[in-house]
Amino acid sequence: MNILLSNDDGVHSPGLLALKGQLEQLGRVTVVAPERNWSAGSHSRTLFAPLRINEVQLADGSPALACDGSPADCVGLALLGVLDHRPDLVVSGINLGANLGHDVLYSGTVAAAMEGLVVGIRSIAISLVDGYKPDSDFSVAATWARRIVASAMELQLPSDILLNVNVPQGSAEIINDAKVTRLGHRIYRDELIKRLDPRGRPYYWVGGAAPEGKPDDGTDFGAVANNHVSITPLHFDMTNLDWVQRLSTAIWNNA
Repeated sequence: MNILLSNDDGVHSPGLLALKGQLEQLGRVTVVAPERNWSAGSHSRTLFAPLRINEVQLADGSPALACDGSPADCVGLALLGVLDHRPDLVVSGINLGANLGHDVLYSGTVAAAMEGLVVGIRSIAISLVDGYKPDSDFSVAATWARRIVASAMELQLPSDILLNVNVPQGSAEIINDAKVTRLGHRIYRDELIKRLDPRGRPYYWVGGAAPEGKPDDGTDFGAVANNHVSITPLHFDMTNLDWVQRLSTAIWNNA
């Protein structure tokens, strides 16, 4: 199996290295990842500037490709011809933090995986809850990622489905099962902070308290709150089918 591995935290992220080590047990892994952090970069693509890719060395001594574009750029370029082969699977992660609920709209990790779906390649995004902490251990999340990838391939995951996986912090004894979930409700507590630069001109930071989520039963928030791995199948179609029918009863004309 040929696996394309990317992320949004940068090519030298410890989460990517841990994930690569586990995925190499399943097949050939090629890394094409951003040269810097693109967290919350969403599905940004670079169309009006050149992109560059350079070969770098990971901490384990293995080669990787670093791109100066976004996570979606990395996967897009790889699939457009930077690689000399077509991957069987796109995997993105391990993200340094959760991607739950509404996070998937902002996440560069999810966007990198979604870029695989654009060209019909099954994809998986992996995130570690609280993975941004200095003492984070990615080994459990990486092991779960390998198990989920193997199962997805065995089940012949369709090429229009993305699995969004979130792994809680904890030992293998604590995190011992997974739940298939739906997206939950993220509560953001963003705050606009206005300051002045030395010349008296205003500039802005987006700050505020850490976001929260409603741990409802059946949701990704509910699963991780109870120390379960959350696996949420996603796809492109965001159509509200109820309103398709309701709007169809309206009279649409030029009057």
